[in-house]
Amino acid sequence: MGVPKRRQSHSRKNKRRSEWKKIAAPGLVECPQCHELKMPHHACLNCGYYKGKNVM
Repeated sequence: MGVPKRRQSHSRKNKRRSEWKKIAAPGLVECPQCHELKMPHHACLNCGYYKGKNVM
């Protein structure tokens, strides 16, 4: 198992830890039934339709 030979500096540690925040926000698509924004591949929270069928 790999063991670090030297201690990492504070700035290097903080640079590594800050990368997880850079995840992009999920893209939203328009519902074909009610034209509200919804998550792709999810049922619409406004009208309850998914793939043209009422599921909620």
